Amino acid sequence: MNTVIRNPQPPGSVQVELDPDVRIGTAKVFAIYGKGGIGKSTTSSNLSVAFTKLGKRVLQIGCDPKHDSTFTLTKCLAPTVIDALESVRFHIEELRPEDYMMEGYSGVMCVEAGGPPAGTGCGGFVVGQTVKLLKEHRLFDDTDVVVFDVLGDVVCGGFASPLQHADRAMIVTANDFDSIFAANRIAAAINAKAKNYDVRLGGVIANRSAATNEIDRFCDATGLKRVAHIRDIDAVRRSRLKKCTLFEMEESPEVEAVRKEYMSLAEKLWAGVEPIEATPMKDRDLFEFLGFD
Repeated sequence: MNTVIRNPQPPGSVQVELDPDVRIGTAKVFAIYGKGGIGKSTTSSNLSVAFTKLGKRVLQIGCDPKHDSTFTLTKCLAPTVIDALESVRFHIEELRPEDYMMEGYSGVMCVEAGGPPAGTGCGGFVVGQTVKLLKEHRLFDDTDVVVFDVLGDVVCGGFASPLQHADRAMIVTANDFDSIFAANRIAAAINAKAKNYDVRLGGVIANRSAATNEIDRFCDATGLKRVAHIRDIDAVRRSRLKKCTLFEMEESPEVEAVRKEYMSLAEKLWAGVEPIEATPMKDRDLFEFLGFD
């Protein structure tokens, strides 16, 4: 897992290159991507809990400057790595794990990378510093699963940087035009990273959707594969307001069904999903392909 770069970045590339010697180790690493607001943090947090139910030691890393990836696990906005580093003028040796890491529900260890003020820096640098810090404190040594929850769709090299550490990248999408359009671009970005790193597409998670017909058509046309379907139920909205995961919500048939879907997804990912060789569409081709319902 997470070997050194095999090929240099192409001329003119603006992708952020992380230190090839800073590797996560033996943990299985998953990066969760998708259109902004599609439910990546909800998916990541519930998936992290599902992994713990399988007896795994889990670390979730939020990569959004809003630092709200893990609040359903910790019940608060956790301190960020970038704030902790700034407080000691980036002298890593002065930090302790408890300065930036919190234990959340079901034992999930939670880290929020944070980010520079808007318009002043690169999120990829922050991700790199976060992984370096966790490595320095040997926090990956006792971890079975690492889940990166990444900001929005991939539009710059900085927020694609978690792909340089991941084994599998998962795309969260709904059964609508905008999120599938974003999923197509994310698949292209993952393919680009796969040329130089070990990351591979792991599949599509259908979220916030009663049906999956457009998602399935898209997957069939591009070679992607849907690996889970999280239905659009009101308990998901209420869980965010209650600042808790679905595993803590009151019992109901719909909640139990969603929990089972997350458990099934965790089992699939832990067992190892085959890498997907997808062929994303050109924007104009996808525009013509989608819709006409």
